[in-house]
Amino acid sequence: MDYICAPWRSDYFTEKPKDCPFCSIVAHPKMDEKQGVLFRADFCFGIMNLYPYSPGAFMVIPYEHTDKIELLSEEAWQEISFFVRKGVEILKTKAGAKGVNIGMNLGKAAGAGIAEHVHYHLVPRWEGDTNFITTIANVRVNGVSFYPLYEKIKAGFDEISSLKK
Repeated sequence: MDYICAPWRSDYFTEKPKDCPFCSIVAHPKMDEKQGVLFRADFCFGIMNLYPYSPGAFMVIPYEHTDKIELLSEEAWQEISFFVRKGVEILKTKAGAKGVNIGMNLGKAAGAGIAEHVHYHLVPRWEGDTNFITTIANVRVNGVSFYPLYEKIKAGFDEISSLKK
């Protein structure tokens, strides 16, 4: 397998915080733009994946620090589900995604990178984004800049916020 240098991911591997990174984001709302926060709701928030394998990938995360979705309140679960559904719509309408992968890895054994705090991943997909270079050369090419996508996706969530008021 060949490897491509992805220096934007080096912080993820070398600067693991001692505390939960999601709880740190919750505690510092003045850093929302720098952290890539898309929205803050009553029971959850959305944030761009700062270390994506696919451009435009983001997460919907409960404020409650837990590794067990079965312990989330019904209100939190319903709100998370609402924003996951709206997130799919926003990825399709604002980012032009032709499909979306949705997933949640529960526990280290399931592949969770931050196993102590449950979170949904929403990964936009486009036709041809897994073309020959991935299958023949085992290489993934990321051809879209982070901030233009962040602004498009955030604008979609801002529209939802203005409708809910």
